[in-house]
Amino acid sequence: MTESELNNKKELIDLISSQKAKYDIPLIEKAYDLCVKAHSGQKRFTNEDYYIHPFNVAKIIVEMGMDTSSIAAALLHDVVEDTDVSLEEISKMFGEEVALIVDGVTKIGRLSFTTKEQQQAENLRKMLIAMGRDIRVIIIKLADRLHNMRTLDAMPEYKQREKSVETLEVFAPIAHRLGIRPVKEELEDLAIKHLDPVAYAEIEDLLKTRKPQREQILEEAKQKIETYLRKEMPGVHLAFQGRVKSVHGIYRKMFLQGKDFDEIYDVYAIRIITDTVADCYNILGIMHDIFQPIPNRFKDYIATPKPNMYQSLHTTVISRSGLTFEIQIRTFEMHHTAEFGIAAHWKYKEGISSNDEKLEERLAWIRQILDSQDESEDASELLRTIKVDLSQEDVFAVTPKGDVINLPVGSTIVDFAFAIHSAVGIKMVGAKADGKIVPINHEIKTGEVIEIITTNQAGHGPSRDWMNIAVTNQAKSKIRSWFKKEKRPENIEHGRDSFEKELRRLGIIIKESEYEEFISEIYNRYHFMTADDFYAAIGYGGILLSKIMPRIRDDYNKKLQSSKPIQVAEPVDEKASSEGVVVEGIDNCLVRISKCCAPLPGDEIIGFITRGHGVSIHKRDCTNVPKDISKCEEPERWIPAHWHTKKTSKFTSTIQISAIFKDGLIVDVMTTINNMRIPMNSINAKRLKDGNCSIITTVSCESVEHLKSIISNLEKISGVFSVERIGQ
Repeated sequence: MTESELNNKKELIDLISSQKAKYDIPLIEKAYDLCVKAHSGQKRFTNEDYYIHPFNVAKIIVEMGMDTSSIAAALLHDVVEDTDVSLEEISKMFGEEVALIVDGVTKIGRLSFTTKEQQQAENLRKMLIAMGRDIRVIIIKLADRLHNMRTLDAMPEYKQREKSVETLEVFAPIAHRLGIRPVKEELEDLAIKHLDPVAYAEIEDLLKTRKPQREQILEEAKQKIETYLRKEMPGVHLAFQGRVKSVHGIYRKMFLQGKDFDEIYDVYAIRIITDTVADCYNILGIMHDIFQPIPNRFKDYIATPKPNMYQSLHTTVISRSGLTFEIQIRTFEMHHTAEFGIAAHWKYKEGISSNDEKLEERLAWIRQILDSQDESEDASELLRTIKVDLSQEDVFAVTPKGDVINLPVGSTIVDFAFAIHSAVGIKMVGAKADGKIVPINHEIKTGEVIEIITTNQAGHGPSRDWMNIAVTNQAKSKIRSWFKKEKRPENIEHGRDSFEKELRRLGIIIKESEYEEFISEIYNRYHFMTADDFYAAIGYGGILLSKIMPRIRDDYNKKLQSSKPIQVAEPVDEKASSEGVVVEGIDNCLVRISKCCAPLPGDEIIGFITRGHGVSIHKRDCTNVPKDISKCEEPERWIPAHWHTKKTSKFTSTIQISAIFKDGLIVDVMTTINNMRIPMNSINAKRLKDGNCSIITTVSCESVEHLKSIISNLEKISGVFSVERIGQ
């Protein structure tokens, strides 16, 4: 073993020894030795020895306070996948428990979240199943992803974008739901650093510029708080910390909500930690005596914890010098949970007892997501569920009996009703918010008292329109389940009508004698026993026509083309410019694509002979092109042009996206474009006064049809109501 390998081993053991819990040091040393030996000769993309990666993952696991088996598994998490060491050997050397964790992480490690949508969803499902069996699997996977993100600069730029989008979509929300705040925030910051480096640098610069002055004022406020509390609450155990908001947290408010840096009141915070809940509320009263509280900026997460069990009192105040900052008040136990999440209560940790009921409650969301997927044959629904159900923003509404219901931001009355109970949602006929009748598409706001009005009328059930109103996967799943069980004949009829309507809309004409063979190919492809089962799934929402029809149309067109006689066209000797344009009557001239209308292959075009800059190509309907060439001032300068039939080039086109403003919209747009493997040249977003958002992005495409495909995919993003091509 080399000197550096021995030094790293000592560093890891010293770090473990500094922890309060007991560890099996010889077992961990044995795992380290095998890790170094098995990965000998292998290099990472950073050109370091490969063992450096599992070594760093193990350090993160130690810092999170995990147990011996977790540390050993972290050291060995790539051994089975990347070396000749088998899982059976791991089991013999380290025990079945370590082998099971390594097996779970290995299976997840092979997954790719940037392949086809259905495969991506299947991979997510496998990961959730592994999490349900042993949560240590995903904790190690989060540590693995964190170290990979820390060293992402060494990867190609397109890989940096893919990994960053995947991190924001999947791993950061899971870290948030597990309550592991430091990991979640660092993952988000590193992702934004690679997705929007300009904005990241701007925020970092703002923090550095304001840091000295604000640090001085905060230190004075902190000393004032400490002096006052020691005097008012003698003998009470107190600790004080300063906290700076994460770059991603500031990014969301500045660039997605359109706020100025000085309008973000919780960039800096003072954290007060004490022993009891009663002390927390006493300290809150004292803080409001010392400082001027800002109205509507108080949050009680002790009485109503977040879904990830985060608890704390948050209040925003103004100091005498005019600095606005946040004060967070919590107990030491709450602080430990806030920092380490589920790792703070892990039942396998040696020497630390945990509440099994609380642990099971914190893992219940995994089972809920998996159970809800049984009702949907649409694989992409799972990715949408991760985005919505694991949303980092929640609203808290109250039933008339005083029960608090937590829902993602944007949830409606339908979501609220089904969150109470399936029977309440099915029997719902109306609702009241704070005593006033509201429509069922009313968006829930924090603090509202929601009363669901139900009926006992036999046969009453939800409307199909509710599927479009519901936001949470829980509500959608329960609505689908009801239609699946209660309305099969109606589902079949509705599904058949919808399917045949789509066929007609797409121009797919099937002879009656061939229809049975045509439909059997389709329902067999989607694993249904009969056509009625297929129609029923469409009827209750288990299958979305928008997802399956593109492939059906493509298959139909291929068969149609293969049945036609092949016609060989006479070759035409056309000389095209580098832009793929043929200017009639002129060879070897300079041609440039006009930016005012940015024509694409497929557009009808015309050329304009400029003075000294060759021929400028415009769309025929461009505002700069006269409608009647013969009546313009210089008709001789307008010249016919057309696209070369064989030559293909990349063209830039600018798209304007209009959408309802929401957090994560820009990331959804970037993900959609990235998944289509489309180069993105620029993106700019602006929040409008009416609550909507305008996003302008420039992408590279090959033709009008290609651009239409891009626009079609962008229109499917939740909240988007308009996507238009504009001139540059």
